Amino acid sequence: MSRAEAEKYIPEIPGWILYDDHIEKEYKFSSYLDGLEFTYRLGKTAEEQDHHPDILIRWKRVKVTLTTHAIKGLSANDFIMAAKAEKIFSGKDV
Repeated sequence: MSRAEAEKYIPEIPGWILYDDHIEKEYKFSSYLDGLEFTYRLGKTAEEQDHHPDILIRWKRVKVTLTTHAIKGLSANDFIMAAKAEKIFSGKDV
C-alpha cells in the first residue's frame, strides 16, 4: 500500500498514527486488568483474522502496532484490524 493510499484510510481510525511501514495507537484504561482484557479480546480476533499485531502492555496502557510482515509494509488488513481494535475498545462486538 502506498503512503497516499494509507493517508486515505487513516482518518477512518481516529487516534491511530501513520508511520512509513506501520500504524500505531496507545489505548488508556482505568485499570491494568481492563488493559489485559482488551488485549485478550484483540488477541482472539487476531487469531480469527490470522493477522497479528505487536502488543505492548503497560500499566493501564496498551500500545498496538500493525504492519504486514510478509510485505514489510502496510496492507488493507492492517486498517481492518485497527477498526476491529476500535470496536473492541468501545465495547462493541467484532
